[in-house]
Amino acid sequence: MIAYIIRRVVTLLFILVLVSVIVFILIQLPPGDFVTMQAMNLRAAGQSVREEDLRALTVLYGLDKPLYVQYLTWMRNMIFEGNFGLSFTYFNTTAKVSTLLAQRVPLTVAISLASMIFVWLVAVPIGIYSATHQYSIFDYFWTVVGFAGMAIPGFLLALVILWIAFSRFGISAIGLFSPQYEAAPWSVPKALDLLKHIWVPVAIIGTEGTAGLIRVIRANLMDELHKQYVITARSKGLPERRILFKYPVRMAINPIVSTIGWMLPSIVSGEVLVSSVLNIPTTGPLLLHALIQQDMYLAGSILLILSTLTVTGTLVSDILLTWLDPRIRFD
Repeated sequence: MIAYIIRRVVTLLFILVLVSVIVFILIQLPPGDFVTMQAMNLRAAGQSVREEDLRALTVLYGLDKPLYVQYLTWMRNMIFEGNFGLSFTYFNTTAKVSTLLAQRVPLTVAISLASMIFVWLVAVPIGIYSATHQYSIFDYFWTVVGFAGMAIPGFLLALVILWIAFSRFGISAIGLFSPQYEAAPWSVPKALDLLKHIWVPVAIIGTEGTAGLIRVIRANLMDELHKQYVITARSKGLPERRILFKYPVRMAINPIVSTIGWMLPSIVSGEVLVSSVLNIPTTGPLLLHALIQQDMYLAGSILLILSTLTVTGTLVSDILLTWLDPRIRFD
């Protein structure tokens, strides 16, 4: 077991290096750079731009250096100094990418973890009930709800909830805080106010994952319930509840563990448009704005964090599956 974990960690390190190279190449693919983009915007607005000013900005941001030098400098500063580079877009306010991420990542993590818990708490009981009450009225109901949840985009659901909340109840579902707590320092009242508002984005972001996981658990559990070991246990007179939760459910929830790797980044990336619609200060709108403005260090850092979540989540899911399922451990 320990040797397996060591091998996986070493593999993870090589994958992260490869991912960092791919991320840096991807953010360089759009034509031009931040300076040329800003020059185009200024010229479109009717302002004159001097070539010497553009060259000065290019040197200031280090864009005149070869790509491999920019990459090595970015990685060296990130690994040894914890410096993710400077944000071009926010250079006049909060220039450091690490400062911007420190302001956005905690709320993003809170929404992501709450969404994962929401998905599991809702999907697992419904999936078990649908599998054990196949073709019942509630099974058909949750089947329809599941397909609808997978089909409706998150941002469209957010718009519908905003309209219902404002037109029917006269309340605003925008943001995570009440106006008096938005700029206030963290305190117990502010945390309680966050809990009053966070359920809206959590329910919207978690709907698609919940709908998909219901179908997966239902299908897996139905397969397990028809296997020979379950029939043998029933023939011995074991209680149905004990038969259900001892082995079939344990095997059916393996997808929950195996999907941790892609669930974490999918939740974070899936909240980009939802956060933009709901005006939530997370990394989603920040990533969208950075990609539009070609703010390469800011966009690259966020993409690298998402990739690290994917790789780390896959490692955690592999270790948990090895502990949970003896068949994997024996293999």
